[in-house]
Formats: sequence, C-alpha cells, structure tokens
Amino acid sequence: MLKKALACTLFLGVVSSLPAAADDAIARFMGGIGVIGVSSGVGTGTTAEVVNRNIVRGVQPAGQIWVIDRLAAIVRANGHITVQGKGLVLGGGNNAGRATGQAVLATLICEAASPFTESSTSAAGVVLSPNGDFQIDDMLSPVPPFNCASPMLLIRNAANLGWFAVGILRSGDDN
Repeated sequence: MLKKALACTLFLGVVSSLPAAADDAIARFMGGIGVIGVSSGVGTGTTAEVVNRNIVRGVQPAGQIWVIDRLAAIVRANGHITVQGKGLVLGGGNNAGRATGQAVLATLICEAASPFTESSTSAAGVVLSPNGDFQIDDMLSPVPPFNCASPMLLIRNAANLGWFAVGILRSGDDN
C-alpha cells in the first residue's frame, strides 16, 4: 500500500511539473517582415545621393527586397529553436515571387545595444523550397541567456549572412 501511495505521489509530482517544463520559452515570434535593403535616402534629384542601409543590430540586409507570408518561432531556454516559415521569396527583380535555391539560418540577438551576441543555428542552413517555405529545428550557438531582454530574430542568407526577414515578437500575454 505504501508503494502505491509513493508511486501515485511521484506520478502526480511529475505530471504537475510538465507544464512548467513544456513552457520554458524565452522568446516567441508570430509573423514576420521581409527586408527592404535601404531604409532611407538623401538627395533632391530623382536618384538619392546617399542611402542608409537597413542594418539591424549590426547585421547587413539582403541586397534585394524580400517578403514573407508567415513566420512562427519558439526559442527555448536550452537554446533549442523551431521556426516555420512560409512564402519567403524575392519581392523585386527578375526573380520576384520565388526563392532561387537560397539556404537560410536563424539568428537570435538579445541585446538592444552594441555589443551584440549572435546566437545562430547551423551555418549550413536549410534550403528554401521554390515557393519560399522552410523549417528550422536546431540548437542556437552560443545558447542565448535565459533573460533575453530584447529578443530580435533574424532569418538570414546562409551564403553571406545578410538578413531576409525579421520575426515579430509575441509577448507572453498575447493570444
């Protein structure tokens, strides 16, 4: 009888701790914004004389406009990240509306100001499907801090590390 009571108590203790273990997310992202490589231009003529690149936390943008239809990502305290992206395709140029064989990786940056630590998935990345769909299920290196004060998720070109899209941060009380 004592063994049954002990086993029942142990089982209830494990079951009651499951939600806490299952929800160890340090950051969640829902939705994404594609890159526009130039954030502003200066000049009085039809062509800007000076342009400002759309650099995010020290990361250079892609050279062409990119769009993304959907993005969902969860970063866990142990550095495990899952990302599902839909429709990450070129938004301009002769190949607009399609991906052309690029591989992408994810980078999480937790600092709002320099110096920035880039926690990234495998440098090889995952190849975009022709319609721009991708899935990343990997570990970030280095493991980001548990207290990620200002999370920024970038989807980057594995070839040159320019950013293609940024995740929209979802706070803990969002539905």
